[in-house]
Amino acid sequence: MASQVDVLAEKALAEISACADVDQMEDLKVKYLGKKGELTALLRRMGSIAPADRPAFGQAVNDAKAKIEAGIEHRSKLLLKASREAQFRREAVDVTLPGRVRRLGKVHPITKGFQDICDIFVRMGYSVVEGPEIETDFYNFTALNTPPFHPARDVQDTFYITENILLRTQTSPQQVRQMEAQEPPVRVVVPGLVYRRDQVDATHSPVFHQLEGLYVDKGVTFAHLKGSLEVFIKAFYGEDKRVRFRPHYFPFTEPSAEMDVSCFACGGKGCRICKGEGWIEILGSGMVHPNVLRMAGYDPDVYSGFAFGMGIDRIVSLKYGVDDLRLYFENDVRFLEAF
Repeated sequence: MASQVDVLAEKALAEISACADVDQMEDLKVKYLGKKGELTALLRRMGSIAPADRPAFGQAVNDAKAKIEAGIEHRSKLLLKASREAQFRREAVDVTLPGRVRRLGKVHPITKGFQDICDIFVRMGYSVVEGPEIETDFYNFTALNTPPFHPARDVQDTFYITENILLRTQTSPQQVRQMEAQEPPVRVVVPGLVYRRDQVDATHSPVFHQLEGLYVDKGVTFAHLKGSLEVFIKAFYGEDKRVRFRPHYFPFTEPSAEMDVSCFACGGKGCRICKGEGWIEILGSGMVHPNVLRMAGYDPDVYSGFAFGMGIDRIVSLKYGVDDLRLYFENDVRFLEAF
């Protein structure tokens, strides 16, 4: 029987030496030393051995068990070391190689334009507020003195959700909301998205960005309007820019005016960009119509104010020389990185 134990031990040690990985080693441990292992099976045969031979047999089993355990421990350490060395080789990092630089995002030029413009008006004492993009017919048209038959209300120009709910066509509705919410003085700018039915091309889009400005108080005049906008233009485009105001019509302001800025390409001499005029139209403005003040609960005999609105896409395009509005929406990284 002792010879069987020696043979079993040699067999086990041979398999342990040939073992290739830790998982296989665990299987060998169970095979020989487990509760149902081969060495345990031999030990259970102790009762069939003559009493005089039992001590020698028991000693042989214990010696075999010790050899197998020692063999497993030694081989396991070698396998673990080899496994770690292989892992280190796989995951080795050459610290002399240049690092992988993570590309950082850029602020979108429209967002940058909003930030710069709002900063200018904040320094002039304005507050920045926002309003809902889904508006009622009342705030988008009626409260802004736009009569029922006005072409702007037509379905060809406006995205209607229901008969009285629509996507705002301008940021001007927030004028009325702000006047309803507080007593004068009111001095706010309103940035945001607006929506109009339009074909997509280099200069038009059904979704674009606008900024509205409003100042209402006692004694506000057109001179305040002109002075404020001239300060804005020089702060945003440079001190060399000149402005002019031309009479215009808007239903919510009276008198109304469009403001031009001296051409960015020719400086006012006349060129292809400005169509030989030397001026480029940049925004609409005017004194708040008395009907709009009354609709908001203000007495037009006591209070007056001015309002202005500008397309941020156009304002930013003129500053950076962008000639196609579609570039702002395509998210081409090469275009965005230019800013």
